[in-house]
Amino acid sequence: MPNYRIIVDLSDRMLYLLDSDTVVRGFPVGIGKMVSKTPVGEFTIVNKQRNPGGPFGAFWMGLSKPHYGIHGTNNPASIGHEVSQGCIRMYNEDVLQLAETVSVGTKVTIRR
Repeated sequence: MPNYRIIVDLSDRMLYLLDSDTVVRGFPVGIGKMVSKTPVGEFTIVNKQRNPGGPFGAFWMGLSKPHYGIHGTNNPASIGHEVSQGCIRMYNEDVLQLAETVSVGTKVTIRR
């Protein structure tokens, strides 16, 4: 049985899906702006919602830090840049694939 966890590396603007200690996939992400930096630390996915509306694209995965999450985008040109209010922004097709793979309770490490 897979033991999935997520590492978000802010310096290279990538989200890595790991099974135990092996990287399974890497996804480019958009991160928080200078004035609304993405929080660094250890979190868990606490909820998941398809088609949340607004700027959140095709899927939302809320983190244990309130008001922060991993989500899709209605602005794919923003991926790879410092653009969000602190959330981790992904291409819609990528966030859908990730959401199918991980469950509520998955550990998320965000590092600089």
